Amino acid sequence: MRVFSNLTYGFAGLGLMGGSLAKAIRAKLLNSHGAEGKILAMDTNAAALAVAVERDVIDEAFEPEAAAAMLRRCDVVFICLYPEKTIEFLKKHRSDFKSGAIVSDISGVKTSIMMSLPDILREDIDFICGHPMAGSEKEGFYHSSEYIFDGRNYILTLHSENKPENVVFFKRLAGALGFSRITETNYALHDHKIAFTSQLCHVIASALVDSAEDAEITAFGGGSFEDLTRIAMINAPLWTELFLANRTELLAHIDAFKLSLEKITAMIRSADGDGLCRELEAVRLKRTAMSTIELTK
Repeated sequence: MRVFSNLTYGFAGLGLMGGSLAKAIRAKLLNSHGAEGKILAMDTNAAALAVAVERDVIDEAFEPEAAAAMLRRCDVVFICLYPEKTIEFLKKHRSDFKSGAIVSDISGVKTSIMMSLPDILREDIDFICGHPMAGSEKEGFYHSSEYIFDGRNYILTLHSENKPENVVFFKRLAGALGFSRITETNYALHDHKIAFTSQLCHVIASALVDSAEDAEITAFGGGSFEDLTRIAMINAPLWTELFLANRTELLAHIDAFKLSLEKITAMIRSADGDGLCRELEAVRLKRTAMSTIELTK
């Protein structure tokens, strides 16, 4: 079985997520465990790469033109790009990965990637499709942190070609980086569930901010508005791609949400206090049950 020592970790993309993963590997594996290893990274942002080298987050930096040279040296590779760019990168560099490497992505939509597996897979590399359920409303390497994964979920959408020993290694790696729950599923169920727990939430937060009368509304905030709309400070290009890539699942959840909203709206409009109270009590019980499930996982 692989161990964390004497491995070279590579990153294609060193933004918020790539930077956070690199920092977590440096702090929680290579430094705290005393493991020998190196971290290499490729990005279009030369300034971010320079800072990452200066702060000892990564050992070497590579421009996109040198990605192939980096990949040939890496035992574990994280592709931290937007979904479409992830597929393009994997296809372009299919022959450049080191034999025996474990390669993973962080994309929030899996169907298109899994459908591209025939053009991505090589017999001597193992592509483990993953989705770390963590992030921030802020963007870029400068806002990355090794702590954003603590207590969070990591979702793996495995396929028949994955090697069991590499899956075990990857789960151990995710646990060492701070993730508390690792879920295995298929790509269709992933995209269905994520459309609700992530993408719908961003749609609602964006719509709520859009409906605000003015920017000064926050002077009347008591926390509720702030809690509900933090994620509306959105990376527009990324979330546009995610919404559209998963639009069938997302639209189904939007329709279901609209029905619930219309039901509550009708009770308020008709001053149906008894019905509204029963509805809110049922919602409270349902959310409490969800919390119980979270605590037992």
